[in-house]
Amino acid sequence: QVQLVESGGGFAQAGGSLRLSCAASGSSFGINTMGWYRQAPGNQRDMVALISSRGTTNYADSVKGRFAISRDNAKNTVYLQMNSLKPDDTAVYYCNAARTVLATRYDYWGQGTQVTVSS
Repeated sequence: QVQLVESGGGFAQAGGSLRLSCAASGSSFGINTMGWYRQAPGNQRDMVALISSRGTTNYADSVKGRFAISRDNAKNTVYLQMNSLKPDDTAVYYCNAARTVLATRYDYWGQGTQVTVSS
């Protein structure tokens, strides 16, 4: 099992910045992709940003140029720097870690951290 602990959510004004962190512990060997998803009330959970163990990144179009994902493999920690925040970024942000074992993908999720952006 992998445990993911998120931190760094909170309140920001439009145009402001927040930084999220997510630390993985437990049986974290073999995790390849880590990333962030978000879910606003009444909406599905959507991908925000992903990063592979080699540093390849992928962003949702809505956050490109504003958010930056990074990863410290030695600490099993992933970060999300969020700049130029908009009210539409308000959501619960979930950390995700994924690994594939014998062609089966396993996903692990954090408990979620609230991000609220006021206009």
